Amino acid sequence: MLAQEFPGCRQLIDAIDEAVSQPSTQAITDSLRHSLCRLIRAREVQLPDCVYETAKGRYARRELYCSEEHGYCVVAMTWGPGQGTPIHDHCGMWCVEGVWSGELEVTQYERLADDQGQCRFQPVGSIQAGPGSAGSLIPPHEYHTIRNPSEDVVAVSLHIYSGQMTHCAIFQPAAEAQCYERHDRQLGLDPLH
Repeated sequence: MLAQEFPGCRQLIDAIDEAVSQPSTQAITDSLRHSLCRLIRAREVQLPDCVYETAKGRYARRELYCSEEHGYCVVAMTWGPGQGTPIHDHCGMWCVEGVWSGELEVTQYERLADDQGQCRFQPVGSIQAGPGSAGSLIPPHEYHTIRNPSEDVVAVSLHIYSGQMTHCAIFQPAAEAQCYERHDRQLGLDPLH
């Protein structure tokens, strides 16, 4: 279901529909990454103006489309200067994330063995991603942070999830050094207007 019409929305949906018909998760995410990079760089898709509006004190999430046929969901996220996430997962869902405007710093983590209810993570790579770049997360390699490193520029990213992402696990630093406590977080959506 399309939340709001925008120029190029049919091209975006057709590209995602074609990708999700691939035979494996790896093939789906590879196809989506390539399609998303191409669509962002070609500038044939113009996201609704509201996706450039920040939310006070947190990043904004706006659902643009949810496929009744295939189950996937397309969410635009708006990152004000310095806004970001704690280490989090995607509750077992694959995801392809593309930077639409601005820059984002994405750091991936490998979850190490848990110790008495405390989680340990090891950073395995960090990238500065600019417009037209995209990456994918496939469980169990889904732990990451996203942050807008700019002091004055808003960043917008497009996230395609295998299903509706209504919650996730976040990991907050614990009292013990290099340990994190797991918390469930409900994820809301900001209105499209």
